[in-house]
Amino acid sequence: MTAREGTGHAACHHGEILQGVFLDERGRRRAGLVTLPLAGLGTRARFVRRPGTEDVTVVPADRTKALRAATYAMAECATLRQEPLCGGELRLTGSVPVGLGMGSSSSDVIAAVRAVADAFGARLAPDAVARLAVRAERASDPLMLDGRPRLFAQREGRVLEEFGAALPPAVVVGCALGGGRPVDTLALPCPADDDADVTAYEHLRAQLRRAVAAADPVLLGHVATESARRRQRVLPHAEFGTLTDIAGRVGAVGVQIAHSGNVAGLLFDPAAPDLRDRVARCARSLDAAGIPTTYTFATSATAATRPPTHRTAHHPTPLEPPHGRAHRGSDRPTRPDTRRRTAHLPAL
Repeated sequence: MTAREGTGHAACHHGEILQGVFLDERGRRRAGLVTLPLAGLGTRARFVRRPGTEDVTVVPADRTKALRAATYAMAECATLRQEPLCGGELRLTGSVPVGLGMGSSSSDVIAAVRAVADAFGARLAPDAVARLAVRAERASDPLMLDGRPRLFAQREGRVLEEFGAALPPAVVVGCALGGGRPVDTLALPCPADDDADVTAYEHLRAQLRRAVAAADPVLLGHVATESARRRQRVLPHAEFGTLTDIAGRVGAVGVQIAHSGNVAGLLFDPAAPDLRDRVARCARSLDAAGIPTTYTFATSATAATRPPTHRTAHHPTPLEPPHGRAHRGSDRPTRPDTRRRTAHLPAL
């Protein structure tokens, strides 16, 4: 048997709109989240099967979660295809910053699983990919699914609720908190949510359901802000008060913060008659507060009133297309100790 190659890709996200503890269909408490999709950034994986060998390797060598996922996927695909196991090499490239709460490890893991399946000529259903991803990294973001808004139980790899076809239209001005320093997710405390917390999260869940049904960006912004406010108990951000103050002054409908990282955004109603001015004032206010702006994007194509832009403090430039320069391996740290590296958000 000759070497067989497969490829896979997975996107990332811009943190969460909502995250907390919710009730499942049987009334049991389950950790869950709703992510904010972000097109253009992601991980690309290439897997080459090596018949006659046993070792499976990964490049860069620190991507141990992706390596575990590849080995689990190999066992599953070999069983499906009734083929013998063998060794192989997994190579990952991409531009998702590590430790900012954008799903970098989930992107690696899912891309790896897809590449292995492709190398076997197998097709794995999204729920099978989710199961393998959770097994490889204990909790996974729902990047194996399409971009529709879902409440996803990240520790179980299953959907708790589907809200609809798309999030309400909104324009997001992205920024990086904490100087863009990575966050060690595994070091975060596990919140002890009580009945009052579950009630509050269920209320936000119901509000998000209404926001999606009515395509209401104002209600979407409220849910994102309140969810981020509650998450300050787990991962406090010194800039949270500044973000909400700026949001009020420039007419944003809400604040969105990754619940396990430092990426954040201010949400705007795209129907606002002075949207361009609001977005410009927002960027200036963030820069003046020492919060670096990153890029502006929309939750949907209809929400955008102009092409999204990647910003530095003084030099906005057009974003590149989703399949352009975004996938650069040099943008990803290649060591496991991400806490010692400052992550940078690249242009899309």
